[in-house]
Amino acid sequence: MPNRKVCLLNGEVYHICNKSIAGFRIFNNDEDYNRMLKLMTFYNSQNTPCSFSVYESLKKCVLVDSKKIVNLVAYCLMPTHVHFIIRQDTDYGIEGFVTKISQGYSQYFNARHKRKGPLWEGRFKNILVKDNNQLVHLTRYVHLNPVTAFLVNDPDNWIYSSYKEYIKDNPIQKRLCDFDNLMTMDEVLYKKFVLDQIDYQRQLASIKDLILED
Repeated sequence: MPNRKVCLLNGEVYHICNKSIAGFRIFNNDEDYNRMLKLMTFYNSQNTPCSFSVYESLKKCVLVDSKKIVNLVAYCLMPTHVHFIIRQDTDYGIEGFVTKISQGYSQYFNARHKRKGPLWEGRFKNILVKDNNQLVHLTRYVHLNPVTAFLVNDPDNWIYSSYKEYIKDNPIQKRLCDFDNLMTMDEVLYKKFVLDQIDYQRQLASIKDLILED
């Protein structure tokens, strides 16, 4: 694969989107979604001793706590694509993280469905998030994806996103995201902010250059 023309910078936050080929449905059930969530946890480490498939099936490697390669700020898994908001903490961290989870999921999906060939449209798309004002509106856009796609009526009903972490709806569940130093509102205000559809539509124009699906 050719290198990116623009290097992603440490300390910066990016909106990342990766789409399936021709709108192909790549998440079909809980097992599929949960596989990606496991990959997101496993590969966000500087000391991954083996592939996830080896770890999952043979248990022949031992995971040790190590520094994360990226700071996952928010995410949403959709039937045909994924959204991440990520701060890069190490050199080429985003590239490594997204590449590993995408390849790992492709191998799982193709093996499960006896399929061959690429699963993703191509290289993931990325846009720099310039400030915290853009960031908070972008997290809302990401968390509202299932609602605007008519998959659910309330983002709290879509369990494959970080929305529950933001509103602290399920404090027992292990958090995948770290956003405490980036968000400026508490969970009560954030929930109201997200559910305010009118305000969302008004603010959408301010983040149109951050939306990567088109």
